[in-house]
Amino acid sequence: MARFADAAPLVGDRQTLWRTLQTFNFTRVAIALVLLVYLSINAHTGFWLYGDFLYRQACGVYLALAVVGALTTEFWRRHFLLQLTVGIAIDLLLITALYVAAGGAKSGLAILYLFPLAGGAVLAPTVLALFFTALVALTLLLESAWQLLNFTSESTISQAGLFGAAFFAASYLLNRLAARLLKQERLAVEHGTDLRVQQAINQLVIADMRDGVLVLGPDITVLTANPAAERLLGLANVPQAERRLARITWLAPIAQAHAAWSAGGAAASFVMIKPAEEKMAHLRLRFASVDAAVPDNARTVVFMQDVSEIENRAQELKLASMGRLTASIAHEVRNPLSAIGHANSLMIEDAADPVQLRLLNIINDNVGRLNRMIEDILRLSRKAQTGGEPVSAALLVPEIVEEFRESQALRPGFIHVGAMDERSVLFDPLHLREVIVNLLSNALRYASGRDASIRLFMVSDAGRRRELHVQDDGAAITPEVRSHLFEPFYTTSRKGTGLGLYLARELCLNNGATLDYEYRTDSWNHEQGQASGRFVITLAAPDAAVQTE
Repeated sequence: MARFADAAPLVGDRQTLWRTLQTFNFTRVAIALVLLVYLSINAHTGFWLYGDFLYRQACGVYLALAVVGALTTEFWRRHFLLQLTVGIAIDLLLITALYVAAGGAKSGLAILYLFPLAGGAVLAPTVLALFFTALVALTLLLESAWQLLNFTSESTISQAGLFGAAFFAASYLLNRLAARLLKQERLAVEHGTDLRVQQAINQLVIADMRDGVLVLGPDITVLTANPAAERLLGLANVPQAERRLARITWLAPIAQAHAAWSAGGAAASFVMIKPAEEKMAHLRLRFASVDAAVPDNARTVVFMQDVSEIENRAQELKLASMGRLTASIAHEVRNPLSAIGHANSLMIEDAADPVQLRLLNIINDNVGRLNRMIEDILRLSRKAQTGGEPVSAALLVPEIVEEFRESQALRPGFIHVGAMDERSVLFDPLHLREVIVNLLSNALRYASGRDASIRLFMVSDAGRRRELHVQDDGAAITPEVRSHLFEPFYTTSRKGTGLGLYLARELCLNNGATLDYEYRTDSWNHEQGQASGRFVITLAAPDAAVQTE
């Protein structure tokens, strides 16, 4: 075992060997004290072969040298092998002096050699440890031979040989055991280093992921969240102690999806959430359980992907495809459709049969529907890219609502306009008019007809964010329909073209705003705490330099 003779021993090896040598030196101090007390008690006549041997002085010197060695190891950790060799050499010299002076084998002090030899076997290379053992065995044999030459009646050669063999066996076994333990520690240090590196890599990868990762406890408390999840779920300002999905209002859909998955549902699901002061996010969730031996330590990992960008990209591709068809639709469909409509109008004027008149009216309605669809397509292709201009929603919105009410011959009070923020917003006035008219036309199909069946109101905070809500008292849109609500040509009404909401969203995006359908618990004309649906336009605010109060 090379120990510190190796070319490049590990840091863990050095620390272990120095700690062991330090323990060895402190143990030497304790043995020196025990020897001083023991030999003082047994200092009667006949115990020492040489009566003038200064045993107390020898033990005192041994104790002093042991203390010096312990302090040296504590404060000067250099030349490990030199310190070890000097310490064992001092041990062997003083123990040999005591052994010979006390009469050799009959004194029973040969057992003291085991301490330095064991220390050398654990800390020194194999060759050096066996060298120390050989010196002790040779010393025992020489002392026994001397005793045999001078006292023929007391032969101790065999006893010395047994001690030597026992010391060799113990030294070799301890040396091999220490080598194996040191190798195991080296492997543990290497594995620990690899584990820390892998953990750092995992943390870096998870931190840079665009997808969110959550780790939930048994009570659906958020234990860990990567930066993407913090951003998607708006957890940055939520204290760790309060990060329980069931307690955070806007994360209730995730808690419901987790409950459905726990009950045996699909591992993947889609939810819509809107964190505080954030835009609506459409998330794809995938749940995975972490096996744990203890149920209380069970963990669930939630992988979250924001599919809003994918949906927007898909809509852009649809718009690009639709733009390529606009010219041919305008030239190949619009002109024949106008001729059909004109001919149908002439036939209606001359029609006398009620059945024939009903059929002609059906034709006229469908011609009008097709004409509106073409007009919507043409508006999409002609819409200008604009950053909007500062307008006062408090003045413009009531004006648009009044014009719509008059054009639809609605009674006063049917549409209720709530409080409006006096601050300006960025929006092209014509675009805002078209967006609101589209939303009001959609709400008119589903409203009950009572007073204030349709409501428009603004929600604002102390910052720069303002929301315009358009809500009716009809049934809320189901999540299944919600996922396709803004797709081109998607409609649930026989009279709709499927382009109104899509056009409204595109116009909002062109003005730096967003349009979405949300479920809010601040409901009106609904049971307390029950979420109701409404269209929400998140408006952009102008710069402070042009802000009007």
